[in-house]
Order: sequence, then C-alpha cells, then structure tokens
Amino acid sequence: MNAADIRPAAPAEQTQSSLDLFLIFVGANVVATTFQVGASLASSFTLATTMTLVAVGSVAGAALVAALAPLGPRLRVPSIIASRPALGFVGAGFVAVVLYVSNFAWIALNNVIAASACARVGAAWIGPAAGSQTAWAILLGLLATVVVWLGPRAVARADRIAVPSMVLVAVALTIACARISNSPAAAPQTTMSWWRGLDVVIGYQVSWILMFADYSRYTRSVRGSAAAVFLGLAVTSAWMMPLGAVAARAAGTSDPGAMLDAVGLGAAGALLLTLATLTTNFVNIYMSSLAWKSLAPRANDGAVIWSIGIVGTALSAVPGVWLEQYTNFMMVLGALLVPVGGVLIAHYYIRRPEVDEAFIAEMYNPSGSFRGVSVAGVAAWAAGAGAFFAAGSIGGTLPALAVSVLVYRALLYTRGR
Repeated sequence: MNAADIRPAAPAEQTQSSLDLFLIFVGANVVATTFQVGASLASSFTLATTMTLVAVGSVAGAALVAALAPLGPRLRVPSIIASRPALGFVGAGFVAVVLYVSNFAWIALNNVIAASACARVGAAWIGPAAGSQTAWAILLGLLATVVVWLGPRAVARADRIAVPSMVLVAVALTIACARISNSPAAAPQTTMSWWRGLDVVIGYQVSWILMFADYSRYTRSVRGSAAAVFLGLAVTSAWMMPLGAVAARAAGTSDPGAMLDAVGLGAAGALLLTLATLTTNFVNIYMSSLAWKSLAPRANDGAVIWSIGIVGTALSAVPGVWLEQYTNFMMVLGALLVPVGGVLIAHYYIRRPEVDEAFIAEMYNPSGSFRGVSVAGVAAWAAGAGAFFAAGSIGGTLPALAVSVLVYRALLYTRGR
C-alpha cells in the first residue's frame, strides 16, 4: 500500500488477513506512550486501582475503535474519507487537521520517551557526548522518516526485525517488573480523580480511532477486522500500562530512563523504547499522510512524508514539555475524538445508509451530496466535546459519546444536512 494512497481499495486488494491486521495494531500499541500512560497514573493511585483503571479503560476504549473497524471492509476507503458522509467534506477536513496536527505531538512524544532511555545508556557506555536527549530524539525522528520515505517495502522489512525483537524485550520488561511489583513504594499523592484517570486511559485508546479504516480496508472479513482491532489494542494496553505504573513507582518518577534503570533494564529497555518509537512513528506518518492527501490530493508524496517527519522531529527537541503535559494531552484527545466516534456510529449503525459503488464514489465528489459542512455532524461533534469537559467529575467518555449520538440523530430529523 502507498503511504499516501487515499483511493478506495479494490475488492481484489482485500487480501490482508485478520492476523496481519492484529499484528499491525500490536506493533502500533506496544509502544513507549502506552508504557507512559501507566506511569502517568502511578503518582495518583495505588497499584491495584491503577490495574482496575487500565483494565476497564483498555476494554472500553478498544471497543469504541473496534466498533468502527468493520467500516473498512465495507467502505474500502481511509478513515478520513469515511467520515465525509457524516461530517461533510469540510467537516471531515476539520478531522483531518486534528489528525495531522496531533500526530506531530505523537511523533515528538515517542521520540522524547525513547531518547530519555537512550541518552542514559549512551552517557554510561560511550560518554557525556552520547548523553544528549535532544540529539537522540532528533536522530530517532529522522530515522523513522527515512524508512517511511523509502516506501512500504522498507517499512515491512524494518517491522519484520523490530516487532519480534520488541515483543521479546517487552517480555523481559514484564519479568523485571514482576520481580519488583511487591516492593515497598511511596504512597500515591492524589492528583486526579478515579474518573479522570479512566478518561486518560480511554483517551489514549481512542487516539487510534482515526485509524479505524486505514488498514482494515485491506481486510475482507468484517467480524475479523473488529476482533483484530479490539484484541490488538486491548491486550497490549492491558499488558504495557501496568508495567509503566510498576516502573514509575519503583523509580519515584515518570522519567522513562529512570524507570528502566529502576527495574534493572537500562540497555534492553532503551532498545524496546527505540524499536517501539520507530514502528509507531511509521504508523503516525502514514496516518498523517492520508490526512494531508485528503485535503490536498495532488501533493507530492515525498514532500508530505518529509514535512510530517521533520516537524514532529523538531518538536521533540524540547523534551520536558511533552512529558509534563502528557495527561492533559490525553484529555484533549479524548474530548476531540470520542464524539467523532459517536457521530460515525450514529451515521453508519443507526442511520445505516446503503453502501454501494455509487455511495463510495460520492465520497470523492466535492460537489456531490456530501459537499460543505454537515450541520448535524459538526454540531454533534462540538456538543460531544463540550459534554466531555462538562462531565469531567463523573468521567467524560460516556457523556460525550451519548450526547454526540443523540444530537446527531435529533438534528437529522429537525434540520437534515
């Protein structure tokens, strides 16, 4: 598949197995930021409470993304294109901008987290010159960009080496954390409510929602797509997030390098975060490329890829900001993306439009029936985002989802598009 191919997948191209789709989401979610979500909860909750939050949030968030995954096999188009019937061309453009901009932050976050561990190991093994976190972040960002620029075959070759190695190191990290999980730790300082902690976990899971059809469109099985996406996200989050919490409690900090040192996995942990950063940034650049090409179809693929990689890499040159604002970033993403999921569920599962070749062709016609802004879709999106923040004390996810669905359905009856 082309890194910026927004055309519909032909039925003959739907040869990807459900297992392959599962592995794509595993490779994307066995990542430094998943580990860091657990670390962000460690200072506020006991380990038992953190485990509960992770279990509930991982399942709930993965279920929302998985509910939309079957649209890939049905529509055969990328996620941004699939949002046009519900939001209109212009409304879907707003979603594309959110995806494009937020992926800069994800690229920077991944680079910063891996660089923290690499800098510690580099300083210890090579010397102070190799201990620059900024230099490591820039190096990792440029490396991921080069691989994506070289094309899908280069990405596939890199993944064949990186993903198995990453899983093996993740197992070693699991064993290391299990050994210290019962060790005494400082009492948590309550800085967020239980419901806010749940929103952080769900917000992280839902950050993948705009990827719901990008890969599943190459899989023929509707049920297989849903199962693959759900298991790929839920299992990996339920695995990696608790490890982050254990390591953060042992280190007394959420700094990635210090956490890995605390569990005795400095060099191997740095390798894990490095490989995870590369494989996930492959996906981030791919998603951003699709978003940009949906806005500017004639843009040069190479220019799109390099612009995304360079901006994300440049942002990672200021490492402190990203880790300090991590939980706030999850909350903003949850507020923006959960309602988008609600609108799409209401459109495709409650309204249930007839999907045929004419419907698919119409999604690419800027002068057709999906032109402009869908009043119902964009208003429901905005209402859901408002509900997320307004209901923060009781958890924003369910209110945002419910409000977006109800507003969309009500406006369709009263105002239409």
